[in-house]
Amino acid sequence: MDERASFRKRVVLITGASGFTGGHACRYFAGKGLQVAAMVRKIPLGQVPEGVTYYACDLLNKHGLEKLVQSIAPDYVLHLGGKNSVPESWENPLLYMETNVLPTIYLLNSLRSLPSCRIVIAGSMAVFPLEPPFQPPHPYSLSKSLQKAAALSWEVLFGQAVILAEPSNLIGPGPSTGFCALLARHIAACEHEGKTASFKISSRNARRDFLDVRDAVKAYDLLLKKGTPGHTVTISSGTQHTLEKIALSMMNIAGSKAPLEWGDEPDSSVPLELQSQGQGMAELGWKPEIPLETSLHDVLQHFHKREGGA
Repeated sequence: MDERASFRKRVVLITGASGFTGGHACRYFAGKGLQVAAMVRKIPLGQVPEGVTYYACDLLNKHGLEKLVQSIAPDYVLHLGGKNSVPESWENPLLYMETNVLPTIYLLNSLRSLPSCRIVIAGSMAVFPLEPPFQPPHPYSLSKSLQKAAALSWEVLFGQAVILAEPSNLIGPGPSTGFCALLARHIAACEHEGKTASFKISSRNARRDFLDVRDAVKAYDLLLKKGTPGHTVTISSGTQHTLEKIALSMMNIAGSKAPLEWGDEPDSSVPLELQSQGQGMAELGWKPEIPLETSLHDVLQHFHKREGGA
């Protein structure tokens, strides 16, 4: 049996399967022929994609999680569960420690009896060095930095095949709460409802790296098959764009104007020199394929349909 045929028969467990990236991941891996075990807090209503089986489990329920993992016995795990809103992390920092750090440890511990299982943990490029002086830019960054330390330490302590992926800002069609999705929702509401309130953007000059979520899922697939355990892998487009450029591009694609309000807040993104410098995806033969303009178009299309716009 060749490698591809063997891979197609295996089981991949995806946490956070009802989220933005999780939905794309479930469809992608099911389309590749894998058996997809989609872990969610609440099983969604409606049609289930072929090849996907949903399992209701709270990642903070360590006993329920361990029982479920043992019954599924996955060959691969893609851990996408957690929270990723910087503003919300300021409002409830304890929640971010609980949902981003503890479930990762619970999940890894439940997989210790499956030593051949390969695991990809979705981290963040917003991490900071865990060494004095500690200078986290926000509680979300702290939670993802602690998650990273725990995941890579578990690999050392227990020999599990853990790979940490650090994606940039993921965009694309679907129910995201990221900057591009929020702006697309605003543009669609202005067109469909005649909304006149301004969309507030912190700074014209703040720069971000945006990557299509579908390219990111392909990178996760490659890491599950060929990634080196114990390594941190950066997944990004390699190009940064100002928020002003993104906003103007989206309105140009939409062919309409939407009221914007520009702030003068300092850039809250992590400086490039503080971002984790890990193993690159190019070494594994991956590169982003979907142009930024296509991603922005697809985001707008999603919210046009959702809002009932043209």
